[in-house]
Amino acid sequence: MAEPTVFLFDGFNLLHAGGFRSPEELRDLLASWVAERGVRGVLVFDGHGPEEQHGPLLVRWAEDADTAIERLAAELRGGEQVAVVSSDQAVRGTSGAAVRLLSSRVFLAELVPPAHEDRARGDMRDRLDPATLAKLEQLRRGR
Repeated sequence: MAEPTVFLFDGFNLLHAGGFRSPEELRDLLASWVAERGVRGVLVFDGHGPEEQHGPLLVRWAEDADTAIERLAAELRGGEQVAVVSSDQAVRGTSGAAVRLLSSRVFLAELVPPAHEDRARGDMRDRLDPATLAKLEQLRRGR
């Protein structure tokens, strides 16, 4: 199966699986992610709210996000490579064989890289050889 050109995201499913503080935090991360990869995305939440476009990411609200995602997948899969990101079994089971399915946890593991902790001091001492450091220390002490 070819790489997806459009991703359909189950908003509250991803929000809770990823421990995000707000829908806006998830939206911003996904907007950056789809833009970086040159694909489109549709983030669908249950409930009512404004439809918003954030670069290549469209944010939509629906009475039933699962139904909206299933409908979008059916509409788009004929002309685009579609990926559905949800852990909801109903969505994953009815999206069709032409749709790539990713659980929220699998997607989040790829989306949020592990934090890198740089323990280096990052100052000039890290770049000088020991002999030069010793000479500089002697100068500093007035010897």
